[in-house]
Amino acid sequence: MRLGVLDIGSNTVHLLLVDAYPGARPVPYASHKRPLSLVRYLNDYGAITEEGQRELISFITEAADFASSHQVEDFMAFCTSAIRESSNGNTVLERVKNETGVTLMELTGEEEAGMTFYSVRRWFGWSSDSILNLDMGGGSLELALGTDEFPQVAFSVPLGAGRLTREWLPNDLPTIKEVREMRDYVRDVLTDPTTELRQYGKPTLATATSKTFRSLARITGAAPSTEGPYIKRVLHRDALKLWTNRLTAMSWAERAELPGVSEIRAPQLLAGAIVAHEAMSALKLKTVRICPWALREGLMLRRFDHVMFDSTTPLSSSVGVGEVALGSVIPQMAEKQS
Repeated sequence: MRLGVLDIGSNTVHLLLVDAYPGARPVPYASHKRPLSLVRYLNDYGAITEEGQRELISFITEAADFASSHQVEDFMAFCTSAIRESSNGNTVLERVKNETGVTLMELTGEEEAGMTFYSVRRWFGWSSDSILNLDMGGGSLELALGTDEFPQVAFSVPLGAGRLTREWLPNDLPTIKEVREMRDYVRDVLTDPTTELRQYGKPTLATATSKTFRSLARITGAAPSTEGPYIKRVLHRDALKLWTNRLTAMSWAERAELPGVSEIRAPQLLAGAIVAHEAMSALKLKTVRICPWALREGLMLRRFDHVMFDSTTPLSSSVGVGEVALGSVIPQMAEKQS
């Protein structure tokens, strides 16, 4: 089955097409994305402007055509804090549906945390026992902990790298005072959720997801993306502290020249570094493992789970199910061709 997943994030809009059958590892088939920072299209009232809505609708239309041209059999689309927290979010969702025919699934912060945790659990497996995951987007930071497929406890706080940059560090080369005030704010917001998470004890594995964490790991010495997803990548708190100080003195243009940092994300890298360091410090984490799977993969895996349990194939027929399914299709195709 070919599944299309459309992800409307705070910094990019991304369509990923994957091939898989129930119980198999999803294999990427094609990808189509565009930089689109919706937070830059917010007016003084927190509403997405007409220009921003047109950009969004243009890409969704383009993505739907792309999916159709590549014979997608199932399609799902979701949005996170960029639309969820805008003052005209419901109006934008309705307009998208009317003009493109695509219904965007709106996730709450806790649902986002839970589904991201689900993908992390699938990636690292049951041997990891208790997992604590940090996921940083453009608008929010999600924290989740648990020993099962879904977390026992999850939090979503307004500490996204894009949001904090816009509200606290809007200018290139911020002042020491601006950085200090933002850091104090981050610590204050993190106090309650991190205090509760620490009550569950030390996790077996601490992980981090999202492009921001991957970029931070890369500039602190982790392997580049070209080496593939199976290379172990770790973000060290001590190295992050050092690089936070360096980023404070760097311009946006200088940050964009760092390995693994795109031009659109360069301005918010400092805010992301501060949040990551403060969260790791509050949770007493010296390191976090970078997980290549996140929210999008969690939603894909959940969809395939539903397909598997709704399938007529008995759950006991697990050995060679891919070959059996393939063999049952080929004769039918041959009959039609003859």
